Amino acid sequence: MAQREEGQNLERLFTLTEANCLIPQLQEHLIAVKQAKAVLLRTKDEVKRASAKAQLGGGSSAGPHYITALEQVSENLQAIQELGVLVKDLDIGLCDFPHMLNGRVVYLCWKLGETEVRWWHEINSGYTGRQPLGNDLD
Repeated sequence: MAQREEGQNLERLFTLTEANCLIPQLQEHLIAVKQAKAVLLRTKDEVKRASAKAQLGGGSSAGPHYITALEQVSENLQAIQELGVLVKDLDIGLCDFPHMLNGRVVYLCWKLGETEVRWWHEINSGYTGRQPLGNDLD
């Protein structure tokens, strides 16, 4: 089985077609994560103040929103992980798809806002090592 750079087994290798077919699902999950993160940022200070007063019976109406947002982030990231896709950067919605290219595992690279996978990189080079896809992939 293929290995990730961290030494963990890759559950799935993707063809370019398979990766592109998952983009609508990934978009939904990543947009939900971004929305939940926005709630976390808006409510974190109020929740922090309420937490500091918790022993005195303090509370906050922001608490339930904060907890719901945490759950949404967790659920959506878990759903992406279950697809076999690797989330590399939540802020830009960067995802990698393990792919077999010429007998070695590389990553097909996609980020939120792109309409299809058009890039790949070696597993150790990351986003800065992205290269345009050739015509021989799939």
